[in-house]
Amino acid sequence: MTRWSVRVDPAWSLQAWRERARLGLRHRVAPEQLDWLQDEESSLLDAPSLAGAPGPADAGATIGVPKAFVELAATCLCHRDPQRLSLLYRMLWRIAGGERGLLTNPADPDVLRAMALAQAVRRDSHKMKAFVRFREVPGEDDAFIAWFEPDHHIVDRVAPFFARRFAGMRWAILTPYRSASWDGQALAFGPGATQADAPVEDAREELWRTYYANIFNPARLNTKMMQQEMPARYWKHLPEATLLPALVRDAGDRVQEMHDREALAPQRRIPTRTIPLRGPATATGDALDALREAAAGCRRCPLWEPATQTVFGEGPRDAQVMLVGEQPGDTEDLSGHPFVGPAGQLLNRALAELGIDRSTLYLTNAVKHFRYERRGKKRIHSKPQVTHINACRPWLMAEIEQVSPKVIVCLGASAARAVFGSSFHLGRDRGQWHTLDDGTRGFATVHPSWVLRQPTGAAQEDAYRLLLGDLSTLAERSSSDTQHGVT
Repeated sequence: MTRWSVRVDPAWSLQAWRERARLGLRHRVAPEQLDWLQDEESSLLDAPSLAGAPGPADAGATIGVPKAFVELAATCLCHRDPQRLSLLYRMLWRIAGGERGLLTNPADPDVLRAMALAQAVRRDSHKMKAFVRFREVPGEDDAFIAWFEPDHHIVDRVAPFFARRFAGMRWAILTPYRSASWDGQALAFGPGATQADAPVEDAREELWRTYYANIFNPARLNTKMMQQEMPARYWKHLPEATLLPALVRDAGDRVQEMHDREALAPQRRIPTRTIPLRGPATATGDALDALREAAAGCRRCPLWEPATQTVFGEGPRDAQVMLVGEQPGDTEDLSGHPFVGPAGQLLNRALAELGIDRSTLYLTNAVKHFRYERRGKKRIHSKPQVTHINACRPWLMAEIEQVSPKVIVCLGASAARAVFGSSFHLGRDRGQWHTLDDGTRGFATVHPSWVLRQPTGAAQEDAYRLLLGDLSTLAERSSSDTQHGVT
């Protein structure tokens, strides 16, 4: 019986493993005939590489497997168990041999082991999301580095989570085996590092410790549960961990003090507050900073309550062009900045292709809070209602009044309704120039998020070209204004 070997590099890559697994199946190499190698390992029996074997007769044949197995394999490959590669190939061999329902048998030893590996990887991924702590890089603006020591190869798996959650800052996560970094636009991966490569404690950590000490509730202390959720091995990453011994020690005294304290009358959860909102005709006299501060406390519709924060407009106070979108997305809600998520990145691409400098534009949204619905742990965008658009319209009109742009570009139907009125129909009026009552010119086009929702491939590319074509009229107008001395 001929033995062969295959090497997977990097060992946690689903694509690399799939290529080698397909090679094994096409050569009809049984699991017991194949040595799986990773890193610098060598075959114990000096088995030749399967990559150098003559091509099989059915080299072009496709191999179909259940989607659930592909997802399970992607998770298991992140585990450090050296046997995971052969385990997954053995399961693939059985599925390709006719056991299509293998994963539905929870008592199968291979399935049990794979599920255990996947659960360990998911647990480690959760801990990384919970216990990574960024520290400011001395001498650099808005740049942060975190050090973390995962149990498994999860950096590539978890890094996109941090890119979504911290899209508005530059950061890097260093681990002993691999590093990930985000420059505000794209993720990059590199080799491992040491803890000495990360900054020491910064000033923000003292502020965080003060906050943590004040929100610590001694009446709900459960040390056993705390150690389960926050194992001691992660404490060195957490600035608040230095407070825990004293907080736990004094918990009994603090509970007694709370018990002895004189009861206070309950207060309203939301203090009564009057927000000076005006309609378009009277929205004058406010500077943008004052408007932004007032909008942060807006309660004119219920969207403020589940949202993280108000996302106000940003850009030059004398911008000649204002872009108005529908509402903030998940990334914008967390960062507080407009157009920084996937739709904003697509918009950046379109502007760059047209030679339009985004920094010269004022970008805002018709609705200032993120409306969403939860699906598991995800927050899925939900289109704002007319009542939400109308409630936020005074803020938008006040922004237009203060910036006084010469051109307004509405991205999507909600933005067009807020600016041009309820009679505007995007399908009918898209790309056509209109004049507002004060003489401001504007037009509407599709929202970049609509482009991203199209099927990947030709449909999405056609949608992007449609957006690009509409925005090109803006570039042509800017070029014409420059040639005629208009600034």
